[in-house]
Order: sequence, then C-alpha cells, then structure tokens
Amino acid sequence: MPARTGTAHVVTTTRKYKDQVYHTHLLRRSYRKDGVVKNETLGNLSHLPDALIDLIRRSLQGESFVPLGQAFEVVRSRAHGPAQAVALTLQRLGLASVIASKPCRERELVLAMVASRIVAPHTKLATTRWWHTTTLAEDFGVVDASEDDLYAAMDWLLARQGTIQKKLGRRHLSEGGLVLYDLSSSYFEGSTCPLAKLGYSRDGRHGMLQVNYGLLTDARGCPVAVSVHEGNVADSQTLLPQVQRLREDFGIEQLVMVGDRGMISNQAIDEMHETPGVGWITALKSASIRALVEQGQLQLDLFDERNLLELSSPDYPGERLVACRNPELAKLRTHKREELLAATEANLEKIKARVDAGKLAGRDEIGLRVGRVINQYKVAKHFALAIGENTFTFARKSEGITAEAALDGIYIIRTSVSAAQMDAPQCVRNYKSLANVERAFRSLKTIDLKVRPIHHRTADRVRARILLCMLAYYVEWHMREAWRELMFADTDQQAKITRDPVAPAKRSKAALAKAARHTLDDGTPAHSFSTLLDELATLVRNTCRTPKAGPDAPTFEVLTTPNAKQQRALDLLQQIRL
Repeated sequence: MPARTGTAHVVTTTRKYKDQVYHTHLLRRSYRKDGVVKNETLGNLSHLPDALIDLIRRSLQGESFVPLGQAFEVVRSRAHGPAQAVALTLQRLGLASVIASKPCRERELVLAMVASRIVAPHTKLATTRWWHTTTLAEDFGVVDASEDDLYAAMDWLLARQGTIQKKLGRRHLSEGGLVLYDLSSSYFEGSTCPLAKLGYSRDGRHGMLQVNYGLLTDARGCPVAVSVHEGNVADSQTLLPQVQRLREDFGIEQLVMVGDRGMISNQAIDEMHETPGVGWITALKSASIRALVEQGQLQLDLFDERNLLELSSPDYPGERLVACRNPELAKLRTHKREELLAATEANLEKIKARVDAGKLAGRDEIGLRVGRVINQYKVAKHFALAIGENTFTFARKSEGITAEAALDGIYIIRTSVSAAQMDAPQCVRNYKSLANVERAFRSLKTIDLKVRPIHHRTADRVRARILLCMLAYYVEWHMREAWRELMFADTDQQAKITRDPVAPAKRSKAALAKAARHTLDDGTPAHSFSTLLDELATLVRNTCRTPKAGPDAPTFEVLTTPNAKQQRALDLLQQIRL
C-alpha cells in the first residue's frame, strides 16, 4: 500500500438507468506510483446530504469555514421594502420632473415627504425621526434634514402648485373628456388659522373649526389638482373657479364637469350655459323630482317594465333628464325611513308618558322637550303634533309618508350633454363615477394618508399640507391600480362599461371568490394596500461588519431576498405606464 500523501478530493459521477439519473459522490486521493498518477477511493459520500457534500468538497479545495456568528455581525437593520416600492413608483411616474424639471434640495425633500406620507403618515417632526428607521432617508438623500427643512420645502412646493397641476392636467385630462369634482372638509386642532371656520362638517365633528378642499380628477379618479377654501364656503361657490382654471390654466376648451346635486347649482348651470364648450352632469334634488311627478311629467308606472327612461321638461330647457329606479335602493330607503320614524316615535312616547303622569306640564315646557327630539332623525315633517297645557299627542302623517315612499329608489340625472355625444346609460355611469372621488377622500382622510387632524397655523402651510397629501394619493392611486391582482380589488374593470348602470354594482365572480376565501388563486393571502406594504416591510437592509471590529471598521450591506409575493409586487410596479 503506498503512503497516503496525496491530496484528497470529492469526485461526482453520473449515470442514467431506465430514465433515472443517479449521482455517486466518492472521496478520493490522488498519488503517484512509478511515475504514474493513480487514484484511491477512500469512501462513498453519496449517503450524505448534498449541502454537506458541497461543504466537504469546498473545504478540501482550501476554503475555510467558521460559525456564522464569527464571520460577521449585523450592526443595523432597516425596513427597505415599502421605501423601495414607493421609490420605484415615483420613478415610473416621473414625479420628480413633475415637481421640478431640475434636481434641487427642495425637490428631494418633497419626494421624501410624499413617500413618507404613503408608508407612515406622521407630523413633520415625527417624520424626521421615523424615516431613519427605514432606508427612506438615505435612499432619498435627506439623512440630515430637519423639521425646519421640511417646512421650508413645503413653502417651496406651494409656490410651484400651479405648474405641477398643469403638468398633471396635461397628462390625464383630454379635450372633451370628463372631469370629476367634489368637495370635502377636515377639522382643525387649534383656532389661529384664517382658513379655519365653522361649516357643514363631513367628518361628523360638529362645532369644530374646519377647512374645505376640492379635488379634481379624471374619469378614473386619478387626481390632477386640489384647491383649499375656508371652512364655511358652500360647495357650489367653489365649482366655477375650477371650470375657469381648466379652461385658462390647463388650456382645455371642451370638457364635461361631473358634480353632485349640491355642487352644480342652478346659478352655476346658468353660467356654464353661457360658456361655450363646457358641459355638465349632475342630479336633481328630491324636491325637484317630486315636482316632476306632481306635474305629470314623470309617470311612475313607466318603471314597471324598465329601470331607466329619458325625458324632457320645460322647466329644464335644452337639457336632458335621465330618470332611474333602483328597486334595491328603494327597499333600503323604505327600511331606513321606518327605523327613523320608529326611533322618533319612541322618544315622543317617553315625553307623552311624562305628560300623562303629570310629571311634565305647561305648553312651553312640553314644546321645549318635544323640540329637542322631533327632528333628531330628520323626520319631523312626517309627524302631526298637538301640545296643550297638560296634554301631548302625536301621529304620523300617512299621506306624506306614502307620497315620499313612492319616490324611493328614484333619482334623475340632469345633463347638458347631447345624446349624440353620450347616451342615457353612459350619463348614469359617468355620474356614478363620482364614487371614485369619494374613494379618494376616504384614502386622504382616514385610511392611508390621514390629512386630518390639521395642526398648521398659517393658511399657506395648510394649503401645502393638502397639496402634499394630494401628490401622495396620486402615487398611491397608481400603486393600487398596479397591485389589483394582489389585493381584494376587482381586476375586471371592463365590466363597468357594459353592466346595467342602474342596478346595484356587482363585483366579478373572481373578486367575490377572492373576498370569500381571503386568498388568491395560488393560495397565498389577499391583501389590502396597508397589509401589502407590511408584507414588503420584511425586506430589510442589514449593515454588517467583522465581529468585535472597531467603530471605524469597514461595513457591507446585505438585502433580504424577496419571496415570490414580494417580487411579484415589485414587478407589477415596474409595469406602470402613463
């Protein structure tokens, strides 16, 4: 037997037998005898795991292996996935060039604030603390930014609002196309801002100061412009300035404004009638619908065989009226009215019991108590009251209730757009597209971006904050569209074009199945926008160095490898097209 002085190594042989491939791993030693190189098999390693065989092979080739804890240590970990997703979307949208054509410090700060608003909305001070726990600050180049820097960048952004919105308008609005507009409000924490006024609260915060803001979007609900108003400004007063902006600033001569019945007032309609190229779509208020029925211009029995009909009226010259009846909506309103009537009766019955028991007397005192509850649920018109010094009775006005119930589920779309340009079903669909603006307000105010409550003291800072939130929603809107297949959202958007415009909206079978089982077709969880960001947050950037090295020792970074769902989310963002 020759002396075993040769180098050991691993040899792998492969053979095929009956369509099966077999691998054999042998530990061998090479040596020289009588001038000839020979091999000696020291052992068969085939029964060992592949990973261990590879480790033996590499070790015999000269590599050194140490325990993982001795190789390097992680000195810092920061969430990277959400910042990466938003940065990728900003790049696909070219938002940097929209905000400013040339790079500058203010532009970097604004982009970082937009990204922060999507990932984790905070106050400016909290933002400068939070974004250092992620890779956002270093990736956007704002590591050294202070709270004052952010406020200065907001002032810079507000000065560029007109230019930014013109660029977005050119992208998403077209000549002769639809423009959606609606107004909402948010409450204030404080009392020094001149915009803060008492007004109709859409937040349910009655008695609190608020600010109003209007949102312009395209037909899909993609935002292009926002305007800020004092909290007591009526909806209709804000509309015509938006029409003027579209024509003069955005250069759109032909357009169709879509607004709800409180937004497009008769005065606004009169002025738009005198403006060439401006059409509009809105709806009639319930009193106007009742007048058409009482005058015999709308016959309710026509809805026995159809749910949509077109009519004209001398009260609305040069306009088209599209009457619709939704039976499901009628049932809902009937049920709701009965609940409100019953609740009001219960309150009145308590007062009557006190009067009958002698615990409440005097016409004025009884009337005061009744006044507190009679219109709590907005149904006072449906009750007849009789108040005496020691008596109180009430009864429902059956005729009025029956007359109102006859109009349940009926609504009428009012438009100046000709039938050649837009048929009746399309008028209804376009009016209902206002739901896209309402969805934007929900996201802005509560779900994701959280524009409220507002703490700023100056009007310009409030305007800058709301503009910043609008830009964040612009980015989020595109992310949501790109991620439809991963979320609970319906991917069958084409069905909206052909479905019955009056019947209740229905999701596709695929969307209903996804919502029912809470999973996608591949069995993985379906997400909301926020939980998908949370899923991406497990992608981290680790800063590593040699163990026990000094503070000046060189470091290197290691990124988490995305799983299949995370990689799909990033790939979908890469597909965003303008």
